[in-house]
Amino acid sequence: MLTFLVAVALLIGGYVVYGAFVEKVFGIDENRATPATTMADGVDFVPIEWKRIFLIQFLNIAGLGPIFGAILGALWGPVSLLWIVFGCIFAGGVHDFFSGMLSLRHKGASVSELVGFYLGDVAKQVMRVFSVVLLVLVGTVFITGPAGLLARLTPESITRAHWIWVIIVYYVLATMLPIDKFIAKIYPIFGLALLFMAVGIGGAMLWGHISGAMVIPEMTLASLHPRNLPLWPLMFITIACGAISGFHATQSPMMARCMTNEKYGRRVFYGSMIAEGFIALIWATIAFTFFGGTPQLQAGLGQLGAQAGVVHHVSVQLLGVVGGVLAVLGVVACPITSGDTAFRSARLTIADAFKINQLPIVNRFAIALPLFAVGIWLTTINFQILWRYFAWSNQTLAMIMLWAAAVYLKKMGKLHWICTVPATFMTAVSVTYILQAPEGFRLATSISYPVGAASAVLVFAYFMYVKLAPMALEPGLAASGPKPPSQLC
Repeated sequence: MLTFLVAVALLIGGYVVYGAFVEKVFGIDENRATPATTMADGVDFVPIEWKRIFLIQFLNIAGLGPIFGAILGALWGPVSLLWIVFGCIFAGGVHDFFSGMLSLRHKGASVSELVGFYLGDVAKQVMRVFSVVLLVLVGTVFITGPAGLLARLTPESITRAHWIWVIIVYYVLATMLPIDKFIAKIYPIFGLALLFMAVGIGGAMLWGHISGAMVIPEMTLASLHPRNLPLWPLMFITIACGAISGFHATQSPMMARCMTNEKYGRRVFYGSMIAEGFIALIWATIAFTFFGGTPQLQAGLGQLGAQAGVVHHVSVQLLGVVGGVLAVLGVVACPITSGDTAFRSARLTIADAFKINQLPIVNRFAIALPLFAVGIWLTTINFQILWRYFAWSNQTLAMIMLWAAAVYLKKMGKLHWICTVPATFMTAVSVTYILQAPEGFRLATSISYPVGAASAVLVFAYFMYVKLAPMALEPGLAASGPKPPSQLC
C-alpha cells in the first residue's frame, strides 16, 4: 500500500513543484488577450470559466487509455506505476501544457498548424493527415469500448450494435453544436460519474488492503508479465494515455479557444494530465491487486472478455450492483467524452487546413459526415487491432509535439531541456516499437533496440547542433494560426 500512496503523493507534488517550474519557463502573460475574447464566434471560440474548461479537458483526454491501457500495463506488475507517475510529471504534463499554451499563443491553432510553424511545411502536411487519421481512430475506439460495456448493463435485446448507433448520434450532436451549448453543459454530469468511479474503486482497494481481503503489492523493478513480453518498449506504448498521449495535443487547442486568461494554463492543461494519471494509477494498481497477481490478471482478461469485462467485474465485486453500475458508467463517460471531441477536433483540423468557415452549420456537416462514415466502417474491425494502431500513433504524435515545443523554447532562448529530454525518450519508444511490433516491421529486438536508440540519438544531435534562428516576435504576435471567422471565405 505504501507504493500506491507514495505514487499519489508524487503526482500531487509533481503538479505543485514541477508544474510551476514548467509554467515559469514558458512565461505566462496574464495581460495578453486570448482567442476566446479576440476571435469569439459563438461556436468554437467561446469564453468559458476555467473550472468548466478543466472538467471538459479532463474528460476529453481521460478516455479508455488510462483505464484499458493501465489494465494491460499492469501485466508487467508494479513497475508500471513508475511510468505512470514519472511519465505524467515529466512528459505528459509538459506535453499537454505546451500543446495548450502554444495553441493559445497561436490564435487557437490545431496541432498540425503548430507543428508546421516550428518544424516546417512538410511536417505540417504530414501532421494534417496523421492527426486526422489518429482522431478518427480515437473516435472509433471510443465508440466500440463504451458500446461493449453498455451492452453488459442492458437486456440482451439491446446489443452492442444498438449502442454503437446511440453513441454515434450523440457524437454528431457534440461535433456540430456550439461548444458552450452542449459539451460544456453535459460534461459536469459525466464528471460526477467519473469522480465516483475513481474514489469508489480507490477507496474500496485501500479498505480491502486494510481489512486483509486484498494485498496491494509493493514496488519491484522486475517485469512480471506472464507471457514474458519485453517491458521495453511495449509497456510504454500500452499505457498510452495514462502517462503521455499525443491525442491530448489534438484536444488542448479546443480549450485554448475558450480560455480567458493564460494564468489558467497550468490548472487546465498540466493539471488535467495529473488527474488522468491518478485514474491510471488506480486501475493499474487494482488490476494486479484484485486478481492476486499478473498471471491471474492475464487469466481474468481471457475469461471476462478483455478489459471491458475486467472493469465490469471489478466494479460490481467491489462496489455492489448499484455502485458497480455507477462506476462502469463513469468508465463509459471517459471514452465517450473523448470520442465526441475527437471527431470535433478532426473537424476543426480540416477546417484550419482548408480555411473553411465553421459558422454555417452546413460547412460543419460537410466536413464531419465523411469522418463519421469512416468511423462507422472502422467499428467492424477487431478492437484489439485498432487499439494497437491507436497506441503507437498516439505516442508518435506526442513525440512530434514535444519536438515542436523544444524548437519553440530553443528559438526563444529558454530552457528547452524540459521538452528535449522527454522528446528524445519518446523518439526511442516510438521507433523501437514500430520496428518490432506485429503491426509494424516485426524485426528482432537485436535490431529494433539499437536502431531505436540510434534514431533517438540522431534526432537529438540534429536538434542540438542545427542552428535555429531566434524568434523576432512572440508567437501570439506572429501571423500564424487560423484567421478570425470574419476573414474566412
